[in-house]
Amino acid sequence: MMKREEKRRILIGLIKKMKADDNLPLKKSANNLVFGEGDVDAKVLFIGEGPGYWEDQKGLPFVGNAGRLLNELLETIGLSRKEVFITNVVHHRPPNNRDPEQFEIKAYQPYLDKIIEVINPKIIVTLGRFSMAKFLEGVTITQVHGKIKKAFFNGREIIVIPMYHPAAGLRNSEIKKKLFEDFKVIALVLKDVLNKNSSNGKQNILQERLI
Repeated sequence: MMKREEKRRILIGLIKKMKADDNLPLKKSANNLVFGEGDVDAKVLFIGEGPGYWEDQKGLPFVGNAGRLLNELLETIGLSRKEVFITNVVHHRPPNNRDPEQFEIKAYQPYLDKIIEVINPKIIVTLGRFSMAKFLEGVTITQVHGKIKKAFFNGREIIVIPMYHPAAGLRNSEIKKKLFEDFKVIALVLKDVLNKNSSNGKQNILQERLI
């Protein structure tokens, strides 16, 4: 199992590589790389779609209105941003907050895959349809939101819980209500995961951010 300092070293190296990669299609129109933030030993990894205006300004994921709702959702299940890891399928802001194109998602895919590999989470929570499509094909988010799914990544089975994007909850009160209900599923699955790992000793929760 990879140690925390090794994870940090690899991820910091990945940030430097992304900043130097002029082939990333959204780089020229963005102000900042929005790599990700959180606990490098996180059991839960959240993957959103792409940075918005405030994320692009600050270089951090989910720091605008959708981010405030995400923080609130996390609090309802007893978690904070410091205990999870948050990233996106594309790491530069698409112009005018448009949806990312498939070729753009594909360009960032090797970096996202490396983030997932290094964090090695027990649970991946996808926020929105673009991150959901990375793991689940032929379904719509209305069909599977809040449901526990199994997917294969890097040769191993992983739990995936698809969710609506918090931004959708800001636009639609019914979706917002569903988000609060769906987040309870994360707590149940995480409790089950931790119970299975309890024989390995008390969980160590890092109290620092990667960047």
